[in-house]
Amino acid sequence: MTLNFDPRAKATTLYHGEFRPMFIAGKWVAAQSGEVMQALNPATGEVLATVPRGGAADIDAAVAAARAAFEGPWSKFSPYERQCVLFRIADLFEKHWEELSVSDTLDMGLPITRTLANRRRVIGMLRFYGGMATALHGEAIDNSIPGEIVTFTRREPVGVVGAIIPWNAPTAASIWKIAPSLATGCTIVLKPSEDASLTPLLIAKLMQEAGVPDGVVNIVTGTGAEAGARLAEHPDVNKIVFTGSTLTGQAIARAGVTNLKRVSLELGGKSPIIVCRDADIDKAVPVAAMAVFVHSGQICIAGSRLFVAREIHDEFVRRVAEFAGKLRIGHGIEAETEIGPLINARQAGKVEGYIKAGSDEGARLVAGGSRLTGELYDGGNFIAPTVFGAVSDKMTIAREEIFGPVISAMPFDTLDEAVARANATPYGLAAGIFTTNLGTAHKLARRVKAGSVWVNMYHAIDPAVPFGGMKMSGYGREGGVEHLHEYLETKAVWIQTD
Repeated sequence: MTLNFDPRAKATTLYHGEFRPMFIAGKWVAAQSGEVMQALNPATGEVLATVPRGGAADIDAAVAAARAAFEGPWSKFSPYERQCVLFRIADLFEKHWEELSVSDTLDMGLPITRTLANRRRVIGMLRFYGGMATALHGEAIDNSIPGEIVTFTRREPVGVVGAIIPWNAPTAASIWKIAPSLATGCTIVLKPSEDASLTPLLIAKLMQEAGVPDGVVNIVTGTGAEAGARLAEHPDVNKIVFTGSTLTGQAIARAGVTNLKRVSLELGGKSPIIVCRDADIDKAVPVAAMAVFVHSGQICIAGSRLFVAREIHDEFVRRVAEFAGKLRIGHGIEAETEIGPLINARQAGKVEGYIKAGSDEGARLVAGGSRLTGELYDGGNFIAPTVFGAVSDKMTIAREEIFGPVISAMPFDTLDEAVARANATPYGLAAGIFTTNLGTAHKLARRVKAGSVWVNMYHAIDPAVPFGGMKMSGYGREGGVEHLHEYLETKAVWIQTD
């Protein structure tokens, strides 16, 4: 991608270690405790800013604001008026996209070329949900009750939404929660990850500028154990939507039982990629490699289990390793960077532990496997893209979600075997298939247990297409009309007319 601006220069105008308050009831406020957290640049370790360490009291205030807005001014907005708000937000995102992209890159490390490339998806979501705001409706139903009785359904907003998002895609994750809330007439309290809180606060400014009424969108920064847990259990929250780890998702689902709130969960994955013997290797190698390496492996849909037909296995793995070795690793703010840092030292250490486990359990290290050091990487959390061969299904690296740049390559002999091994996981979020045979593509897509299956491609996500997981990868869908239904209640109305 050719950049028409200097991201490093724009970065110098964004953050200088200052305090950035959170957003509740249309006001910029500190935590009631007065405590703060540091927002660190994962590429350098420098402090970008400090943000409030919000807790239960701040969540309570935000939920109260959301409830007041839901039952007050926001309830009087017509579908057309909600649509206009979303379109104004989209226009502001267009205007400030470079700033949002640089903020994401600084806060969580994704290369600037990739944060900029999210433009179509994010602004597309705003316009898609804006368009859908005026298309939500119930239906008239012929009933079989004696007499003249009219029955129809109404689609009504569920109420106050609590949203908890991860650090690996602050802009996209925020909008994937906020936009359907606004389109359906709900209000929202968003709790971003403590590792990437800055961009959601920028988004709150744009929401305010777009004319979103006070209390409709609230952003509370804080830890998961303090702010997140309170939001999940809050008795006046009608719906919780969460993206993150399966372990945390289970805790959130249990917390939702307190008032039987609606819960939608997009959780972890250990996604398989199946490369058939007739695959176009030239096209498949870079796609299969970047299915993991695109975000240093820090993405729920990472295709980290690479099943390759035995006839082409050795060549394919060799070429994936060569591809990995040529990727440019560095600070995300540099336009030439292809792979950025991991989010923090804790995650880098966790990934190093998995790499060690792979070697200790007998896997063959083909590429990478080391933490990068030297002047370019000082203070950051950089791990070289890693490829393991000779991996068995029972190895730790083949079973557990690593959330790092690690591929486990394994040969297979038959398609039946490949499907059985691909499905032999508690997860079911995504899968990739590479074949030039259309019949094979259809058969495998049907048999693989995953919420999204990509054929001869990977990572494609569109606002109109549902996305979500099976099994321990969660339930509920984001994207498409199904997503909006997650934020709506169906009410049946009976009217006797005789």
